[in-house]
Amino acid sequence: MSAVAWITAASLAAWLWLLLCQGFFWRTDVRLPPRAEPDVWPSVAVVVPARDEAAVLPESLPSLLAQDYPGRAEVFLVDDGSTDGTGELARELARRHGGLPLTVGSPGEPPAGWTGKLWAVRHGIALAHAREPDFLLLTDADIAHAPDSLRSLVAAAHTSGFDLVSQMARLRVESVWERLVVPAFVYFFAQLYPFRRIAVPASRTAAAAGGCVLLRTETAVRARIPDAVRQAVIDDVALARAVKGSGGRVWLGLAERVDSVRPYPRLHDLWRMISRSAYAQLRHNPLLLLGTVLGLALVYLVPPVALVAGLAGAGRAVAVLGGAAWLVMTATYVPMLRYYRQPLWLAPLLPVTAFLYLLMTVDSAVQHYRGRGAAWKGRTYARPDPALDARSGADGRAAVDERAVADEP
Repeated sequence: MSAVAWITAASLAAWLWLLLCQGFFWRTDVRLPPRAEPDVWPSVAVVVPARDEAAVLPESLPSLLAQDYPGRAEVFLVDDGSTDGTGELARELARRHGGLPLTVGSPGEPPAGWTGKLWAVRHGIALAHAREPDFLLLTDADIAHAPDSLRSLVAAAHTSGFDLVSQMARLRVESVWERLVVPAFVYFFAQLYPFRRIAVPASRTAAAAGGCVLLRTETAVRARIPDAVRQAVIDDVALARAVKGSGGRVWLGLAERVDSVRPYPRLHDLWRMISRSAYAQLRHNPLLLLGTVLGLALVYLVPPVALVAGLAGAGRAVAVLGGAAWLVMTATYVPMLRYYRQPLWLAPLLPVTAFLYLLMTVDSAVQHYRGRGAAWKGRTYARPDPALDARSGADGRAAVDERAVADEP
C-alpha cells in the first residue's frame, strides 16, 4: 500500500479503538444512578460564584431559590467583583421570588495563586461554614435547575455512596454556531474523560462538570477543596481529581433537567470560551500541543480527505479506508446530536468542527506565549506556579476549616 493508504488505515484503526476501547464514550445513557430518598434529608449549602452575570441571573437564580428540597438548604451567591450590579440584582430576585434563603457575599480581588472563581467558591464555603452543611452544591450563575434537581442529586449521592455527583448541564444550542460547536464540545469532553470510567474507583479517570457539582462537605475538607486546586483554570477536572485522589468516589453524567442559559450566538463567543483553557488542558506543554494537533488531524481530518483523494485517483483502498473511518466517526457522533435534539445531517460535519477546535487550541497556545494566558471577564491567568503548591504543605488539609472560621460573617 502507499503511504497515504497506511496513514488512512491508521486513522481507521484509531476510530475502531475509540469505538470499542475508550469506555464507550459515545453513548449518552449515563444519567443519575438509581436513587432512594433518605429518611432524614441532609443539609445543603448552594454556592454560586458570579462575576458580571446580570444578563443570565434572572433565568438561573430563581430556579435555585425554588428548589423543592425536603431538608435544610440555603443559597450563597458570591459577587466576584462584578461591575453590572450582579449582587444587588440577586437580592432583588430573592425579594421578588422568595424560596430558599439567600446570602450575598463579596470576597474582594483574589490574591496571587488563586483564580477568581475558586477564590469566590472558597468565600462561599466560608459563608456556609457556620451552618455546618452536610453537602455543598457548587453551581455556576448561568445554570438553571429543575425544581427537583437538588433533591435528585442528594438522593443519588445517598443511595450510591458517591462523594461527588456532577451533571454535565445541557448547553444552549440555538444559533448556527452553537449547533455546529456545542454538541461536539461535550462529545470531545466525554472522549477525553469517559463517564463510565469516572465512576470506577480503580480507574485513574476523574472529571466533573463545574456547572453542577454536589460534594460532601467532609470530602471537601479531606481533599482540601478549593485550596488544593486554587490555581486551576480547568477547575472542575482538577476538583474531581483531588476528590478521587483523596479516596472519594466520583460520578459524572449527562443532565436531564439542568441547563445552561448562557448564549454563545457568535463563533467569536464560542472561540473565546474554548481557547481560554485549551492550552491549560495540555499543561502548557509544546510537545503535547504538537501531539494534539497531529492526533486531531489523523483522527478527524484524514478520513474525509482520504475519501476525496481516493475517489480522485489516489486509489480504491484509500477511498474505502477513508470512507470507513468517516462512517465510524459519524456513527459515534449521532447519539450526542440526538441528546441535543439536533438534525442528524450535522454528524458528517464533525471533521469541520474538529478543525475549528484544532485552530482554537493553537490560538490558545499563541495567546499564552503572548502573555495573555487564560483570559476571562477581565482577568488573565498565567501558567500555575508550582512553588505556590509546594508551600501549601502537609497541613493544608486543615486550611479550609481554619480560613472558613476566619471568614464567618
